[in-house]
Amino acid sequence: MNTTQSLNRTMPSISNQRSFASYADEYKSKDGLKFTFSQDQFKMHKLEDGGPKLETYITKEELKQIYLDMFTIRRMELLCDQYYKNKQIWGFCHLYDGQEAVCVGIEAALKKGDHVITAYREHGWQYTRGDTVRRIFAEMFGKKTGCARGKGGSMHLYFPENNFYGGNGIVGAQVPVGTGVALAAKQKGDGTTVVCAFGDGAANQGQVYESFNMAKLWKLPIIYLCENNRYGMGTSIERAAAVTDFYTRGDYIPGIAVDGMDVLAVREATRYCGWYTRNIGPIVLEALTYRYHGHSMSDPGVSYRTPDEVAEIRQQYDPLRKARSWVVDNDIISETDIKKIEKDIRKQIETDAKDALNDGELDEPELVLDIYTTGPPDFIRYSDYNESIVNGKTALKDMM
Repeated sequence: MNTTQSLNRTMPSISNQRSFASYADEYKSKDGLKFTFSQDQFKMHKLEDGGPKLETYITKEELKQIYLDMFTIRRMELLCDQYYKNKQIWGFCHLYDGQEAVCVGIEAALKKGDHVITAYREHGWQYTRGDTVRRIFAEMFGKKTGCARGKGGSMHLYFPENNFYGGNGIVGAQVPVGTGVALAAKQKGDGTTVVCAFGDGAANQGQVYESFNMAKLWKLPIIYLCENNRYGMGTSIERAAAVTDFYTRGDYIPGIAVDGMDVLAVREATRYCGWYTRNIGPIVLEALTYRYHGHSMSDPGVSYRTPDEVAEIRQQYDPLRKARSWVVDNDIISETDIKKIEKDIRKQIETDAKDALNDGELDEPELVLDIYTTGPPDFIRYSDYNESIVNGKTALKDMM
């Protein structure tokens, strides 16, 4: 079956990394349901081997889980919207609804031990990397049960248990950090790869191209993922970028553009990119996607795009609508059962959020901890000098 409507130099292998099978051999299994892609769902830059395959196979259980993960992220983000408007989530908050096929599709293609780093629109990534809905909400509520003990908030989620490094607030700053993670993977020779995500708004940053250069020189195992949702804050890509084909921006680094609203196309593109980075070197992957909310919760998202535009994307390209139809049409879950499952997920997310809201906050002495991995420094100066902390627990005034 065709999964979607259309979207709009071979390099030497790395000699000191593990030997892998070819891309075609690595993913030759034909177990499960067969899906086909149209040629224009993938666009290539400096790739002579044809890029991703135009067919893929997936088991019914895998497809079911992919849809449920996407649905969970969607409901989680919509509930975040409510809590933010109720002033129970503070600070900046950037929602991921509309882009779920990107993080879910990529996670479905990664191997154990692979690494992910991204910017601040990361709630979905935190979930796909393995964290729980409750811990994600707890962090956004500033509770000590959150993944960063309530100190990071919405923009700084982390899950080191599965090599997820955030959650970075400075535009583009995660790109050199992700490049460093890839350098470590190369030096260790452990066969892992890195997904380093950034938005189209960060694609003109100088540090991005400095990172590209180093990655190419050292043939690092890294996928530079541009999540192109068409707007950098309130500026369309056409007004901000002289070249809007971001998959070509690596120039000397090959690239692929993929339909980021099709979760299976994303999975197949990532499979190819993962194989390429483990065997040859860096690659740029542009996922053409769309965000339904504004840039952040402070942006209503209506001054630079029309309601009709958003409605059209929802109606024609919504990634959940597409995946849901696959699940129902292939008799994986009946229409009646899927409605019940969706209702149960909504209730569970609401319960998790309420439980997180009732969790406790850190005690005041703990606010100065987590500065160094080796423990608190001997002296932490406060703006009121007498309140300064000695040995991580004693106020200076109490020693006088």
